[in-house]
Amino acid sequence: MTLQGKAHKVGDHIDTDAIIPARFLVTTDEKELGANCMEGLEAGWVERVTEGDIMVAGENFGCGSSREHAPISILGAGMKVVVAHSFARIFYRNSFNMGLLLIEIGEEIVHFEDGHEVAVDIEAGTVVNVTTGKTIEFPPLPQFMRDFVDNGGLIPYVSEKLGNQ
Repeated sequence: MTLQGKAHKVGDHIDTDAIIPARFLVTTDEKELGANCMEGLEAGWVERVTEGDIMVAGENFGCGSSREHAPISILGAGMKVVVAHSFARIFYRNSFNMGLLLIEIGEEIVHFEDGHEVAVDIEAGTVVNVTTGKTIEFPPLPQFMRDFVDNGGLIPYVSEKLGNQ
């Protein structure tokens, strides 16, 4: 699976309240949450996003509370993957459970800027800055985590597995 889109770069230590502020937690509707994605960082931030774009982040992305609404809002905004220096652990787990793909590339994140075209190839284990030609390799994701993303998260994955027995 390859995902490609325009990079929307955010900084270090972006917490879940910046991703989706508490005042929007009155729903679990993906599209409604997506319409307010990153509203705690910048009003109207999501208006620049087009379906298929890619969020690029610094260190410790998703720190703060354990709300599942944060990855749901990113998905609802039309982004299926976040490439970052690093992720808060609870956000990392919640994201895969919700079907959001996360790729950690450490210090190599400096090779990506807002507006660059980015391609993520899960099978090849690469993130390519199409704008500059820079290719970054990452360790392959375990198959079960890829399956979570392919199925839209943990619950759909388990439902499919139980339905096939």
